[in-house]
Amino acid sequence: MALQWSVVCLVAVAMLGCLCDRPAQPLPQRPAQPLPQRPAQTLPQRPAQPFLQKPAQNIPQQIPYTKGDTKQTCEVADKDKVLCGLSGINTAQCQAISCCFDGRMCFYGKTVTVQCTKDGQFVVVVSRDATQPKLELDSISLLGANGAHCTPVGTTSAFAIYQFKVTECGTVVTEEPDTIVYENRMSSSYVVGNGPFGDITRDSHYDLLFQCWYTGTSVETLIIEVRTYPNPNPVVSVDAVLNVELRLANGRCLSKGCDEMQEAYTSYYTVADYPVTKVLRDPVYAEVRILGMTDPNVVLILEQCWANTYPTGESLPRWDLLVNGCPYQDDRYLTVPIRSDSSYFPPGQFFSHYKRFLFKMFTFVDPTSMVPLQENVYIHCSVTVCHALAGSCEQRCNRQRRDLSAQGQKKTKGDVVVSSQKVIMIDPRFYD
Repeated sequence: MALQWSVVCLVAVAMLGCLCDRPAQPLPQRPAQPLPQRPAQTLPQRPAQPFLQKPAQNIPQQIPYTKGDTKQTCEVADKDKVLCGLSGINTAQCQAISCCFDGRMCFYGKTVTVQCTKDGQFVVVVSRDATQPKLELDSISLLGANGAHCTPVGTTSAFAIYQFKVTECGTVVTEEPDTIVYENRMSSSYVVGNGPFGDITRDSHYDLLFQCWYTGTSVETLIIEVRTYPNPNPVVSVDAVLNVELRLANGRCLSKGCDEMQEAYTSYYTVADYPVTKVLRDPVYAEVRILGMTDPNVVLILEQCWANTYPTGESLPRWDLLVNGCPYQDDRYLTVPIRSDSSYFPPGQFFSHYKRFLFKMFTFVDPTSMVPLQENVYIHCSVTVCHALAGSCEQRCNRQRRDLSAQGQKKTKGDVVVSSQKVIMIDPRFYD
């Protein structure tokens, strides 16, 4: 059964790793002079040369903080692997610094890894696979984004590598008994689509608070990740003339070369499957159909389709999917109407009684703060029917409005609004 999460969770995990016995003397004072400069060879490299050339006992201490399948996290293509730790370290040493080992080398996994070095530096390695959809690496910033050393010291197609002093890039310094704490924050920006009745985004948003704790000569890492879980949905509406249903398809393409759109509509979610869970930009296959009608000359017409955060169609915020039967043009990811003809339906079904469309999953955004909301999303369509000669009910989207030929056209009284049940947007890293 699907699980609905509509909260913002703060998860903190810490590991205390002592590099040597704690001395009897009090905590070292912050040095007045700048911390040692980064040696050129300390930047993370692809397998060509080792990372952080320091004595073995100075391997950075950090903790794993992501929840999920370690095997999946470590499935990094050879061409994308970035060396972690000293060359030649063994499996146990590699796992102790929260990296992956393939029998030959230690490398960073598909997550965000934070390391605190003994010489007073943050090392943050960000994988674009840390979120789904994939994180836009060039959208990441630190608290002090304008600092000289606050941009990546290295990038690949799959990773961004940051290395900076614990006193740089807007780091906040606090002192506790016997401890100095250095805290910074990393976040990603996202593109917001603005509509007349609401705002949405389909981009991942990542927010990470991380700290280095220096106690005597030991180094500790604390990572606090802010997670958000937003939400969307299918339902049935009936009036005296028209019985219409909106449902979501869940068929999957399992054979090579199959038609993904056609295969999607071979099966549908049942009542027991709801709420359905989706990830940002996941395809959502929707279908509206007429029930209990056998007239082959009846053609179903989608007037408007939209999404909002309530089971009823009148509430705001709202995001248009189809306008006058055509994709909403101010959406960066246009809704795709899916062709309905006899080749897509089993014999005996009236394909003119069906309308199908595909859109990419999104979440609403607060119009003032621009923060993604954690509210349910529901899909709604206003529909009518056309009874006409062949071709007279065709909807054309290359004009300002759909084209319904006046000849032979006969519409029902008013529109019927049909709605969906609930669909939940989740982050797959934290969903069991």
